[in-house]
Amino acid sequence: MRIRVVALTLLACLSLAAAPTLNAQTPDATAIRAVLEKQVADWNRGDIDAFATGYKNSPDTLFIGQTVHRGYAQMLDTYKQHYPNRAAMGTLSFTHLEVQPLDARFATVTGNFHLERTVAGGDNADGYYLLVLEKTADGWKIVRDASATVPPKPH
Repeated sequence: MRIRVVALTLLACLSLAAAPTLNAQTPDATAIRAVLEKQVADWNRGDIDAFATGYKNSPDTLFIGQTVHRGYAQMLDTYKQHYPNRAAMGTLSFTHLEVQPLDARFATVTGNFHLERTVAGGDNADGYYLLVLEKTADGWKIVRDASATVPPKPH
């Protein structure tokens, strides 16, 4: 049994290593990056509703942060509760984006986020995320978002 588990683990690792990345300028990588760039622009304009259009409007959309939020409406409500004004929203940036296809219809994106905010707005926030995007009739949409905030470093 142990040999089977090791063999399956090795096979899975080799499959992932052999999968092409979308970090090159493929049409899908470009389209996925455009979704994220639009989200940053929408956020930095203070438009959470427009930002949320990067997510699939479905009851199956899942957002995992400090708690699990199921469905587009719950995800959007949570964003609006946590970021009620421009000061709380701050200025968003994404870095270290890595796009990886799962198949012709799904891809993952990993990266870091940074919110530049005043002390009154909640101070700066940093973290990372793992997104699963689905290629839909409306383009690439986020269907799973697992995000974590990194605790601030002591001064």
